[in-house]
Amino acid sequence: MPESFRTFVLKVHSRCDLACDHCYIYESADQSWRDRPLMMSARTAAATAARIEEHAAAHGLRSVNVVLHGGEPLLCGPAHLRTLLATFAGMSVRAHLTVQTNGLRLGPAFLDLFDEFRVRVGVSMDGGRAAHDRHRRTRAGRGSYDRVRAAVETLAAREGRFAGLLCTIDLRNDPVEVYEELISLRPPAVDFLLPHGNWSQPPPGRVPRGGTPYADWLIAVFDRWYGAVPPETSVRFLEGILVLHLGGRSGTEGIGPEPAAVVVVESDGSIEQSDALKSAYQGAAATGLHVATDPFDAVFGLPGVAVRRPPPSACLACPRVRVCGGGHVAHRYRDGAGFDRPSVYCPDLYRLIGHIGSRVTGDLARLGG
Repeated sequence: MPESFRTFVLKVHSRCDLACDHCYIYESADQSWRDRPLMMSARTAAATAARIEEHAAAHGLRSVNVVLHGGEPLLCGPAHLRTLLATFAGMSVRAHLTVQTNGLRLGPAFLDLFDEFRVRVGVSMDGGRAAHDRHRRTRAGRGSYDRVRAAVETLAAREGRFAGLLCTIDLRNDPVEVYEELISLRPPAVDFLLPHGNWSQPPPGRVPRGGTPYADWLIAVFDRWYGAVPPETSVRFLEGILVLHLGGRSGTEGIGPEPAAVVVVESDGSIEQSDALKSAYQGAAATGLHVATDPFDAVFGLPGVAVRRPPPSACLACPRVRVCGGGHVAHRYRDGAGFDRPSVYCPDLYRLIGHIGSRVTGDLARLGG
């Protein structure tokens, strides 16, 4: 169990200007977003900042990560977003500020604001036009690729602002083509997201005794990425597996036996667990806590929360558990049985981890020989 939270994900706007059909917030089991206020108020932001300061002081943290998230955070508009950024930039503990956006509204007004507050920006992008527009479409059904790519090109020209690209895997897309499209934008990092699903609602293409399609997809990316000289970018999910093979800690949610030290604050000030849990059932991420009344440390005292949940009992004898940790908690769920199961991606994780381990072990042997 983590001793403290290092990353605070703040849902500063609870709606989105895209209608992505693979969204785990709006298209999954938990629909609590419908009852949230549109924006995090200045008062809620101030209460959240005070709780972060309290938590940092209690645990001797010199810095924290604050991620402005949604929904779509840029729907707040530059003026309100400035108020929020000023609140968190002004805390007594140093805050590394990040915004995660779909990129549609990422123009000069926001980029100037992010320059002022030294905010790094992550953008969600699923590959080239066909891959991206398959899911990331407007409510009118129009694709968003052209606007997003143009925004990312502008972002990349701003020194120090580009955090990276987040890509949700779709098995229908060629993995190497997707990877090469993303790195053509010169991101400092690319993160590949397994679609959030579970045993009751399996992700696309993940069927019992159905092979290892997600491992196959990611192995193609790994081999292309790992073999590049000089290195082209960071790939967080794959690097997490590499680090764990070498005896380190990944720090990546869903990889490794230690839960990521992340907590979420909704737009109304509710304190929640990882929002990926919303893909399991209504209320799966809820804690019943609120920044107006509760410290973040109270999360650690709740029974059954994700930050305290060990790898599933069925995984303990597996040689891969030191690396996969049983997989992301959200992917272990089954109706009526809870979360004490291996990940629905277990066959994929097993094969992917084995492939990466073999490559690394072979390279180390050659270097030592």
